[in-house]
Amino acid sequence: MSLVGLRDMSVMETPPEARLPIHTEIRPFDDELVRGAIVREMERGGQVYVVHNRVETIERAARRIRNLAPEARVAVAHGQMPEERLERVMRWGKLSDIQNGIAAAEQAGLTPIKLNAVIARGYNDADVAELAALTIERDWHFRFIEMMPFGIGECATVAREQYVSNDEVRARIERQLGTLTPLPGTPSDEAVNFRLPNARGVVGFISPVSAPYCGSCNRMRLTADGKFHLCLLNDDEMDIKAQLRKHGPDAVRAILVKAVQQKPMGHRLHEGVFTQNRRMFQIGG
Repeated sequence: MSLVGLRDMSVMETPPEARLPIHTEIRPFDDELVRGAIVREMERGGQVYVVHNRVETIERAARRIRNLAPEARVAVAHGQMPEERLERVMRWGKLSDIQNGIAAAEQAGLTPIKLNAVIARGYNDADVAELAALTIERDWHFRFIEMMPFGIGECATVAREQYVSNDEVRARIERQLGTLTPLPGTPSDEAVNFRLPNARGVVGFISPVSAPYCGSCNRMRLTADGKFHLCLLNDDEMDIKAQLRKHGPDAVRAILVKAVQQKPMGHRLHEGVFTQNRRMFQIGG
């Protein structure tokens, strides 16, 4: 305590009014005892915190608590990725916000949970094995996406200079966690999926730069300003808003057919040709 500058400490022998004194017991884990404590605390409108000492098995412990008290909302939080690094990478938000969001999605039944990470050299490339390990105890889908150079300026420069191929990401994961076993997929899947040894979840790789899947891609995007963006890595667009206002709803069907027919068959990154008109946040999904 002296290391943090603590000089004085008072001992409260009488709890504040309406507070119960803390009663500490050391016992072997007992299902009935734990359930009883959870139920009593919920009945008085309180919360229960269960401390677990291993990140690798924390989800297993959470499942045990859920089975003991299915009427309770159980959320899991841990600091596997340093919060300061997460904030530096994301430039906003807190690790606890992300964890609470994931817990809320699971609670609402939005499963399987799919999490994406865009890997940038010098930012989060050292964390790929830890991120993949999240699928061992959880039935999550964690997908690694290669950075794509959009537009011009700083964003495009970072995407080119700090690009990490998914071949490198996969090699790092397998060195630390074991061989990834391929899983079956469909031709239009943008992700190539794998499973770690004895894992519940899925590790996926979306590799538009190093392993383009243009020939089987069936995706187009409708931008917020009313245009069909035919390919993320091309500037081709069709103005559906203008046609809708000029010709009415029937124009939507015609322009959609035309968009499918004119969808580019591939990008030209290997030729040094990059998009110029939009950044990713201007395209949406």
